[in-house]
Amino acid sequence: MDKREYKVRNATTSEFEKIGRLLIQVYSQLEGFPKQNEQPDYYKMLANVGDFTSRPGTELLVAVSPENEIAGAVVFFNNMQYYGSGGTATLEKNAAGFRLLAVNPALRGQGIGKLLTLECITRAKNKNLDQVIIHTTKAMQTAWKMYENIGFKRSGDLDFLQGELRVYGFRLMLKEAN
Repeated sequence: MDKREYKVRNATTSEFEKIGRLLIQVYSQLEGFPKQNEQPDYYKMLANVGDFTSRPGTELLVAVSPENEIAGAVVFFNNMQYYGSGGTATLEKNAAGFRLLAVNPALRGQGIGKLLTLECITRAKNKNLDQVIIHTTKAMQTAWKMYENIGFKRSGDLDFLQGELRVYGFRLMLKEAN
């Protein structure tokens, strides 16, 4: 089967609800990840993922097929003060981040997550930022491995607890530290 060509673009407001449903589908199926009844506010945030775009420098990106079908999505922040996580990540200066990466389960293994990740890195480089910060959990081992293969390094100083869920921070340095 031919490898499909996906492209990344900004989501349209008419796609926000569909992307929210995709996020809920993906995150609720992760083994060891809190369920909707355990963290209802988190799932409400997933459902309303388009709300992030009201924050300065924040974009909801989608990977789409040639037929314009959504294959995956991620929220990119070019200013960490709007990142909205626990821990210290929102205090990082001259840094970008991304959260809530999800790929349609039927399309996993086709490089869509990597495509979205690399687009976020490119956008951070284009803004001349020093680093990209992300978080993941033990339930997201596939993504964890992908991030490490791209060059992200574990940064324990960014870790935090979301309820009882341990969230692990990673950073990718784009420039040498002075």
